[in-house]
Amino acid sequence: MNHQPFEDWLLNNIPITHEQKRDLDSHLRTCAYCAALVKTDKVLRTVKMASPANGFATRFQVRLAAQKAVDRRRRIAGSILFTLGGLALMGWVASPYLVTFFASPATWIAALVEFGVFLVTTFQATVQAGIVILNVLQGFLPPFAWMILLSTIAGVSLLWSVSIWRFVRVPQGV
Repeated sequence: MNHQPFEDWLLNNIPITHEQKRDLDSHLRTCAYCAALVKTDKVLRTVKMASPANGFATRFQVRLAAQKAVDRRRRIAGSILFTLGGLALMGWVASPYLVTFFASPATWIAALVEFGVFLVTTFQATVQAGIVILNVLQGFLPPFAWMILLSTIAGVSLLWSVSIWRFVRVPQGV
């Protein structure tokens, strides 16, 4: 038996035509499920709604504000503990290296200069390799393909930015 139109009429309380009313009445005589829906609807309509006690909204707002303050303090305390724990663990792991690092200033100054030179030469090599690759690719791809490639990169960058924005933003309101 198809209950769908009758359930829609009963549950949504939509106005129905005279012919639909006649079909519904004949269906209610044969279908116990839909008849139970009608009885339940009548009972729910006759029940009076209890009004909240005086000051309910104020008490709820005060309790909600207190709960938000407690949650904020917990988050701050958790962040501080997590940061301090991470720093302590990192200090414990790095302590043997830090002792030798600070023992001789000449060693770490030389290491710092060496690292700076490494960064500069790596950057220069990467730029030169990129220029060579772009010069070679320029001859392989027609301008239309470059336009499609750049449009795709721009679209992916936009989607990435929007997704980061959606994950990072803090919801406002209650």
